Order: sequence, then structure tokens, then C-alpha cells
Amino acid sequence: MALPGFPLYRRHLRSALCSCGYATLSRASRPQEKSGSGPVFQYVGEHRKPNHKVFVWGFSFTGALGIPSFVVPDSGKKRPRKYQLTPYRLETAEQISSAACGYGFTLMASSTKDVTKLWGMGLNKDSQLGFQRTQHSRNKSYDYVLEPSPVALPLIQPQQTRVVQVSCGRAHSLVLTDQEGVFSMGNNAYGQCGRSIIDEEVYSGSHIIHKIEGFSSRMVQVACGQDHSLFLTDTGKVFSCGWGADGQTGLGHHNISSCPVEVGGDLAGVEVQQISSYGDCSLAVSRDGQLFGWGNSEYRQLASVSESTQINSPRRLPLKGCGKVVQAACGGTQVAVLNEKGQVFVWGYGILGKGPKLSESSSPEMIPSSLFGRSEFSPSVAVVQIRCGLSHFAAVTDGGELFVWGKNVRGCLGIGKRDDQFFPWRVTVPGQVVDVACGVDHMVALVKSLL
Repeated sequence: MALPGFPLYRRHLRSALCSCGYATLSRASRPQEKSGSGPVFQYVGEHRKPNHKVFVWGFSFTGALGIPSFVVPDSGKKRPRKYQLTPYRLETAEQISSAACGYGFTLMASSTKDVTKLWGMGLNKDSQLGFQRTQHSRNKSYDYVLEPSPVALPLIQPQQTRVVQVSCGRAHSLVLTDQEGVFSMGNNAYGQCGRSIIDEEVYSGSHIIHKIEGFSSRMVQVACGQDHSLFLTDTGKVFSCGWGADGQTGLGHHNISSCPVEVGGDLAGVEVQQISSYGDCSLAVSRDGQLFGWGNSEYRQLASVSESTQINSPRRLPLKGCGKVVQAACGGTQVAVLNEKGQVFVWGYGILGKGPKLSESSSPEMIPSSLFGRSEFSPSVAVVQIRCGLSHFAAVTDGGELFVWGKNVRGCLGIGKRDDQFFPWRVTVPGQVVDVACGVDHMVALVKSLL
């Protein structure tokens, strides 16, 4: 059947936004008779190890949710399911440890030493999921992958190397390993895959999975923007490559860079612990809790240091009243940071999480901790993770609860309806959320459950 595609390569975020137009565990008990005593209650999960599960929701027709029957109904279903508005369990053979959502596609990885350790599903017109051979022809690749399919990495020692992390952009992907560095695949029109640009290269059906060379230190994190890539070393240095028209590579110019170059500016001599990007703005958090930003500031993401809408070199962002920053999340038009006290601050443009009256801010606004479940009965609840899609946020608390807010593009929030969400809202997931990945119109949650 013909499936709708995502129009790619429109430069500005407004175009991208248009084109994307595109529980609490219950413990059951049962009494057992035991001679000479009263009933003994055994609780489900009392002696069991937690199961690790994957839940998906949002727009299904690209295949990004990995549920084929949603797109091509089986004999038991009369109609396809275009939107999955609540978390749906995805059956996976392996324990998934990392997931990332691109523009209509998903990558998942397991930290196993088995040969197969990486799977992709969804839109694959640029081979952002590697070469996915059809059953009918060895030389033809699927443009859409409807279920999790293995991605073969060109590893030298596949049974000694683990995948640490995956990241997805608009049409390219990055895969970080513990022993063999970083691999890239997908569209390289702007050098975002860290290899030489080939004029008129055809990406559909490409077999190219490129190992990125030239790093003097071990990589510990990768992050994809729309069409650029960021890399973080164990020594706290940041490298970047790809499209730089908005300054998002942070290399002091607005040109394309096809090989990773160390980022300077205010980051010179600074040890970075985390990097973030998803649109055309980039952020870095230093080990001493300071925030640095560069790239697109059309939506006032970087207005604390400049009125310019484009900043091509990292600047330290003075965040008054935020305390020590431990994590940052950067979407298409909005920014969030998390401090060491578990408090969340937001700014930029869009639905920021403090109601319909706050749609734009150039300075950090704190979201009340009560909206994440803190109360006199649970006074210590704290957010421990924040994530950002193109136009929505997600936060995970220390109790494993998931909260979302923002534009509910094609049901991507998982809250059972398609209305936008102006305040953090808890997503009902059966278990404790370990990690979550946000895309344009879908999400993936990694959940630990005793059931």
C-alpha cells in the first residue's frame, strides 16, 4: 500500500513544522495454606527480576512505532490505526537500553554483545535505518520499515563491542559504541554524517554506514540536530559537523562542515558533561553546572546573550535563579534545563508548560514542582531526566513517572487525546520509566516493570 512520506530538506524550522503536519504497579496477592500458621501472602514480583519493556505511541503510518498491523491491518482488523494515543507495548526479543526518534523513524539498541544489537523501524528513504533489503530483490531496499528490523553495523569485533547510545536527526542517524567509536548513516547532503559530500548522491538503498574517524579521545555522547551532528568526548570536548547556516555547528561560521571539528568560543577550556539538539539550536552543559548555547535564536532561545537570531559560536548563557544545571533539552523552538534540585526551567517559544498564557519567554521560567507530583505527602519528588522533541517536552521523576507537555502533534504525547497539553501531564505506563525518546510526532519509552 502507498504510504505518506515526510518532505525533507526544507531548510527553515517553520517549513519543518509544517511538513511534519507532519501506573502505578498493583501487587496482587494470593493466600497459601501452611500447616500450623495463618495464610502466607506471596506478592507478584516478590522474587522476580524486573522486566524491561518498550512502549510506543503517536503517529503510526511511517512505521516508526514498529507495529505492522497498525499500517497494514491483519485479518482481525478492519481498518488501519493511524494514531496510537496511549502507550502500546512493542514486543522485543532483546532488552533495549537506548532509543531515539527521528523525523518519522526510530532506532533502538541493546547493550548486548550479540551480533545483532541495533534495530530500526519507520521511514527509510535516505537509508537512515541502513540498507533494509526487501524479500523480493537483494538489491532493492524498503522505503518504509514497518517492524523492528536488524541494522548490521560494520564492526571489527561484533561480539566484543556494545552499542552505548543512538541518536536521530531529520534524515540521518548516529550510533555510539564502547569499543569502535561512532557510526553514521542516512542523508549526508550537508556533511551531517561526518564524511565527504558526494554531489547528487542517491541515499535511498544506500549500503553506506560510515565510521567517523579523527577523534583523539573516546566519544561518550552523540546528538543529532535537524541536519547537523554533535559529539562529546570523555575529556569534555565538543565536536560538530553538518549544516551551519544558523550557526548550529558552533564553528564560528555559517558554512557546511563535512568532518567533525572541535567547537570553541566560550567552550574553550570548558569541560562539558552533556550536549543537546533536535532542531537548529545547540546546547551544552558543563561539569560545573553552566549552560552554553549556539545556533538558531529566532525564537529567543539564546536571547539572554544576544538579540541576533543566529549565533555561530558558543556563548555562556547567564541563567539567573536556576542554580546548578545538570541537564538540558533543546527542541525546535523551546529549551528546558534541569538543576541539581530536580527543578525544571523553560524558555523559548511554544507551549512551555506553564499554561496557555505563557507562549514566549527569553528568560527561564520555573515549572512548579507540584506539577510533577511533589506535595506534602511526597515532598521529595524530583525530576531526574528531561527530553525534548520538535515541539514537546518530557520529564521523568525519580519515582519513574513520565510527564509530558507541548504540542500534541498526531497524538505524540500519549495522553489518550489529540489536544495540546499546556501543563505537565502524567502518562499512564505500567511500570517505572527508565528513559524516553521524543520525536516529531511519536515517542518511545523504556520501562522497568515487575508485571
